[in-house]
Order: sequence, then structure tokens, then C-alpha cells
Amino acid sequence: MNEKIELLIRNIEKIIVGKREPIIKVVCAMLAEGHILIEDVPGVGKTRLVSALASSVEGKFNRIQLTPDIMPSDIVGFSMINPQTRELEYKEGAALCNFLLADEINRASPKAQSSLLEVMEEHQISLDGKTIALPAPFMVMATQNPVETYGTYHLPEAQMDRFLMKISMGYPTAEEELDIISRSETPQFAAKLDAVMTINDVKEHINAVKNVHCTDSIKEYIVALLNATRNSDLIKLGASPRAGIALLKSAKSYAYIMGRDYVVPDDVKAMMSCVISHRLMLSPKGKSAYADGEAVMEQVALSVPVPVK
Repeated sequence: MNEKIELLIRNIEKIIVGKREPIIKVVCAMLAEGHILIEDVPGVGKTRLVSALASSVEGKFNRIQLTPDIMPSDIVGFSMINPQTRELEYKEGAALCNFLLADEINRASPKAQSSLLEVMEEHQISLDGKTIALPAPFMVMATQNPVETYGTYHLPEAQMDRFLMKISMGYPTAEEELDIISRSETPQFAAKLDAVMTINDVKEHINAVKNVHCTDSIKEYIVALLNATRNSDLIKLGASPRAGIALLKSAKSYAYIMGRDYVVPDDVKAMMSCVISHRLMLSPKGKSAYADGEAVMEQVALSVPVPVK
């Protein structure tokens, strides 16, 4: 594994116990310049993971707790007249940062959710005829609870498609849970992590990921996976070309984290489900036969030949 990335992961693991795979995927999304949706039940560490990543990198971190009364101006900012100069002045919203935690995104109204579309896709804010560029890197890390539906607004497909990947934390093992409970008794449990990486370091890693080599055979494998989702009777709506671009970026990022400057088929397999599954609409047959989109994606992938190199 890349030594500098390993240092970042270990720093996060100081407060996130036994969740190396989700941590790697969050870091992978950051290096691929993508956004991530963490969906799981309350209390498993979703918000804590996001905060740990932001604390480990010397960047500006903003958190917004999304509720039905949150307005788009709370996210993207607004203009108001300065009584002294009599001119419009822009007042920053939560999105003006490097890392934006959108907590419980499915509790925001559709109007507020839509205000995130431009900032996630274009990394900019358009307001009153002006365009405001967001700082680089910029990453939205959203959480949502899939169980409780009261007072929530389902994310539309266009919004889901803006997320590079969707992951879940899962419950800890008995040993891990014992460690978590024991740690909660120490003062360090609530302490903020020290930064081990600067924003310039992140930019260098992002540029290095872009230079990771991917052969034509692996790109053809990605295209074959996309086509398989479009021709399966388990899936009503298959993956779009944007999903293919996201999978390529994620595979290159994962290869870099693993210490390689080239992509292998296992990198694509490791990222496939979390990158593609949330973009699929399952057919009635798929819903009845499998638990979720990830299980369907794993099944569909079995029909696609894996390249030897």
C-alpha cells in the first residue's frame, strides 16, 4: 500500500475501529475527485468517519445538518445589500469548503437537494449572474438512514448519479464493539484528530491517480460490465456512461492506494459494486431475488469474462 495513504488510513483508524474497507473507499473517492454517500443505520459511525477524514487533512470542513426547513441559500449562500456601500455582497453558504458533510441528506427538501446538483457536478455556484468557484479539492460526503422513512425525501436518480460511490459501514464484530465501548471511556475518544496531510498533498495524490495506467482490455471490461447491466432481466434501468467513467476513476484511485501505477481487473472488481449499484433500478424479478443492488451487480458481473491482464 502507498505509505502516505497508509499513514492517513491509520490516523482515521485511531477513532474508527475495524472499518478499514469503508475507510479505504472514502479515501479512494477523495483521490478520484468524487463524492460519497454513506447509507446505514444510526450509531455505526457514518458521521464520525467523515469527520475523521476531514480532520486528518488540513482543509476547510463544513457540516450541515439537513432538515426539511433547510433552504438552498443555507448551502450555496446568498446575496444581500450592504447598507454602507449599497452594493450586493455574497454571503458564503456551507458549500464554500473542501469537505462538506451533508448529514441525513434525505431529510432535506427536494429544493435543498437540488441546490447540491451544481456544486457536486460543476464544483461551482451560480448566483445572481455570478459564478463562484469552489476550492479544490471539493468533496461532498453525505449520510442517510435507509430504515427510517418518516419525514424523508427520496433522492432522485439524477442526485444519486452524482455520487461516485455509495457505501455502508455495517455492524462491528463482537471484538470490535468491545474495543469501541472500552475506548469510549477514554478522553481521546472525543478528541479531534491531528492532520497528517495537507491540501497540497491531496492535490499531488489526485494528480498521481490521473497518471495511473489502464489498458484497453480493462476499459473494455468496464464497458462490458455496463452493457451487462443494461441487458439483464434483473435490472430495469442499467448503468450510464457516467457510471463507466466513475468506475475507471475509482479503479485507478484504488490501484494507487494499493501502491501500483497500473490497474488490474481486481481493482475494477473491488470498486464495481459500490460505484454502480446505486445507479441501477432493479426490476421486480431483481427485487424479489436479491437483497439489494450490490447483490444484483455481483450476480450480473459473473456473466462478464475477466481479462487476463
